[in-house]
Amino acid sequence: MRLQSVLATVVVASLLSSAVHAAPAAPATSPVQPKVHPFDLQHVRLLDGPFKDAQELDKAYLLSLDPERLLHAFRLTAKLPTSAEPLGGWEAPTIEIRGHFVGHYLTACALMYRSTGDEQFKQRADHLVTELARCQEALGGKYLAAFPESFFDRLEAGQRVWVPYYTIHKIMAGLLDANQLCGNAQALDVVNRMADYFKGRTDKLSDEQMAVVMKTEFGGMNEVFADLYAVTNNPDHLEMARRFDHRAVTEPLAQRQDKLAGLHANTQIPKITGAARIYELTGEERMRTVADFFWSQVALKRSLVSGGNSYGEHFRKLGVEAGELTPTTAETCNTYNMLKLTRHLFSWDPSAEHADYYERGLFNQILGSIEPQQGGMIYFLSHKPGHFKVYNTPTDSFWCCTGTGVENHAKYGDSIYFRDDRTLWVNQFIASELTWPEAGLVVRQETRFPEQEGTTLRLKADRPVTGAMKIRVPYWATRGVTIKINGQAQDVAATPKSYVTLDRTWNDGDVVEVAMPMSLHLHRAADLPDRVAILYGPVVLAGRLGREQYPSSDFVRDQNDLNHTPTPRVPVLVSDDANPSAWLKPVEGKPLTFATTGVAKPADVTFAPLYSIHHERYSVYWELMPPQKWSEQERRWREQDEARRAEEARIVDDAHFGEQQPERDHNVQSEKSNAGQFHGRFYRDATAGGFFSAELKVDPNAKNILRCTYWGSDDRRQFEILVDGRQIATQSLTRTRETRDRFITADYPLPQEATSGKQKVTVRFQPVGNSTAGGVFGCRMLRAETK
Repeated sequence: MRLQSVLATVVVASLLSSAVHAAPAAPATSPVQPKVHPFDLQHVRLLDGPFKDAQELDKAYLLSLDPERLLHAFRLTAKLPTSAEPLGGWEAPTIEIRGHFVGHYLTACALMYRSTGDEQFKQRADHLVTELARCQEALGGKYLAAFPESFFDRLEAGQRVWVPYYTIHKIMAGLLDANQLCGNAQALDVVNRMADYFKGRTDKLSDEQMAVVMKTEFGGMNEVFADLYAVTNNPDHLEMARRFDHRAVTEPLAQRQDKLAGLHANTQIPKITGAARIYELTGEERMRTVADFFWSQVALKRSLVSGGNSYGEHFRKLGVEAGELTPTTAETCNTYNMLKLTRHLFSWDPSAEHADYYERGLFNQILGSIEPQQGGMIYFLSHKPGHFKVYNTPTDSFWCCTGTGVENHAKYGDSIYFRDDRTLWVNQFIASELTWPEAGLVVRQETRFPEQEGTTLRLKADRPVTGAMKIRVPYWATRGVTIKINGQAQDVAATPKSYVTLDRTWNDGDVVEVAMPMSLHLHRAADLPDRVAILYGPVVLAGRLGREQYPSSDFVRDQNDLNHTPTPRVPVLVSDDANPSAWLKPVEGKPLTFATTGVAKPADVTFAPLYSIHHERYSVYWELMPPQKWSEQERRWREQDEARRAEEARIVDDAHFGEQQPERDHNVQSEKSNAGQFHGRFYRDATAGGFFSAELKVDPNAKNILRCTYWGSDDRRQFEILVDGRQIATQSLTRTRETRDRFITADYPLPQEATSGKQKVTVRFQPVGNSTAGGVFGCRMLRAETK
């Protein structure tokens, strides 16, 4: 998306090596000329349809936010007067990531202005830039953030701090977008001053110190410095882009080695987009390999059927898909960033495979990630059967996915069409109007896709235009594609996963009609072939499961607040026939809606597009089994579900050690402690003299039980468990025949006086003597069972 107008327009001077800060200079290289270019957002306007509806919701939410409240924490840090009411959530003045959303907001306003021409968004961006510049001056003229410089002192010392460079990336990117998309010259001055500050700061660090810095999530610092270099041609900015090349991650990718399992997913994707930008600016093939290989391993091999990825924000090993479905699957930030990366790769290699993936993520996750009344954003797209979508509150959440969310719906026009000197690529079937000034051409795409199985392109031309139009034939178009020009059928080869090329002289008034019949088809999970999802064309269909035991509100401050809401039993599909058309029939009068015909047990289910389902339970993945297996499975699942639901109903809180965001949510503290992954689950332990602790909610009006999970083969480990300083247990882990090679749990009833009158307690694990505490793979606080 960013800096479309400057893609491949720079002249590159001598460059520094991407390997390490002190390495010899790399040979002079040249910018890559992409094969195709996206259109500037100002030349694509959405027409009525679901994407325009989402854009309008986003506009209303952006305009509802008070700029003075957004600026409040910046002014506090700069010691400037402010009387605004503080925002809550991740933008609260006490939260270390504060300021990140302001960068996203700047970008979203700039995108919305470019996408719609609405001056309100330029005025918002201009005001924010003016006031941020004032804060920068008050802070000494270069540094700018909503938190003090001491956060970077802590980062460089290897001390615990949230993600300061991640936040700086958002602010710099927002300022650069205000310059490039809104024409605000002051924004470029502010971001150049910030670049000078961080160049000076990192110049003082050795390569070893920089490696410590990059262990903490830094967003797309390499990307924003590359983007800035494309504007300024200042070699310092390219050097900084290279300085943030995280070799621990990119070097295996450059060797086409997949070592992504266990990594925090969205920490990595912006780094790869940065590598893609460096390739575009320098032609360095290593960076292209990094981007290409990463994309193939994530988009094609680690994505859920919706196009999203990650489990609890992390990458799992290859092959994991439907075996770990929880409420924390498919972080929306990840899909935002993967689509952004896909746009780069498509410009180098305009393949239908890239555009097919883009369609999958865009229609099935991004379009459905905005709430249809208030414009709230989702953090995770839950794939847990029987769960539901959860949305941010308007002014007390401001998650990372709220930030990328306000950008998502402001830039739908950025990947519908691409071009070279004489060819127009029609990639996405979205109602829109394209103006191509250089060609003297306007293309109006009229469609209700995906409710309509095709699209119509109407041309307006100042003069006859000779050139080609390439229309994508998606992977799902297995029933043939027919094309008419001015009512005349065309003899064209329309192979799925390719493009139909129409090369001719185009005249004013020409009409291209594209018919793409869709059909029902199954997606089988990579790890569980009998677990399936159902699609109609590109659209993932989800089963509508109603509002049984539904919470009073699904707008939450903490994105994990409703993770443990008990889920009702989800039906299974019982059939020998793997063709869903045999047992899923259209519902008359309701587009893209289908109902089962006796195969769903214990009751039939209605299916609708996942993107359209809000404020109710749903399921994406389903068990598909032959009738002979149904009776035994029914009995077994009923027993398992009853036990699970009984425990879920008792959960007060659930802490997952070793995972970035859950540890922050539970204020995990530690010394001489290690975190890791084992058998697909994360853990934390502590060696002699160390400890680790977490804050867990308790029910002050009930008896509470702490339930911890361990690996049964851990041996000769002894540790104490304390609650608010009170020792409640000494735990020994000893491998036995009964416990080895499996996870085990242990329960610790808490004394009533330990929780009475409290909302939360601190649970601490510390070794006895020279032993080891843990590993602890998770802790739950449960209400005791009532008789």
